[in-house]
Amino acid sequence: MSERRATFRATISLISLALLATAITACGARANNGPAPILLFTGTGTSTGDVAALETILDTNHLKYETVSSAELNAMGEDGIRRYRLLIFPGGNFVEIGNSLTPGTTANIRRGVQNGLNYLGICAGAFLAGSFPQPYKSFNLTSGVQFGFYAAGRDVRKTAVAITVAGGPMLDQYWEDGPQLSGWGAVVAKYPDGTPAVVQGSFGNGSVILTGVHPEAAESWRRGMTFRTASSTDHAFAATLIHAALNRTSLSHF
Repeated sequence: MSERRATFRATISLISLALLATAITACGARANNGPAPILLFTGTGTSTGDVAALETILDTNHLKYETVSSAELNAMGEDGIRRYRLLIFPGGNFVEIGNSLTPGTTANIRRGVQNGLNYLGICAGAFLAGSFPQPYKSFNLTSGVQFGFYAAGRDVRKTAVAITVAGGPMLDQYWEDGPQLSGWGAVVAKYPDGTPAVVQGSFGNGSVILTGVHPEAAESWRRGMTFRTASSTDHAFAATLIHAALNRTSLSHF
């Protein structure tokens, strides 16, 4: 057990050092008046709490970003979307999010990623990256792979779930009706039943990271649940995923 704790501490120390280095670099870039590299979707169907949690992670790590509503995204062409390096779709109701976007917008996002835009999808954003039959809308960044819900337990809609990270520690993560991501990409983290919780891959020239759990979850989301992992550790993992998506860094995988 002591050996496991030592390994855990060493892993977290390495993550912290890596994040410190990237935060310093990003802080220097923040002084640049160029366009923000990250576009965060905040439109219809998104969870306002998840948007706020992601903004906290982005601000803490000194990452420049802009937000975009459904109407604003619908008014942007592919070239406008590709002004950014990374598009983040947060958690929420993936059906409502999809319905708020025009067919042209979903096509622009798909082409944008194919032509070099990076994409990070969290929970609902991960579902949307997959493929859905009509009338549901999706971006189909997975070449036809459709994701199903992870089963955390009978009638369980939200809970703390222990995921195993490749080359890293076991982390308790907030989960709420999120997907399991079988059938696409390299597996970065697994749920307790072995199905993929976090995956990384590519679509055309774009890099894609999808997660069925919420490492960015605020401390207030944990009420009534038992977590063995500190929220700061989970937030460090969230930052790692954002940096990897932004910079196309290959994460350890199984």
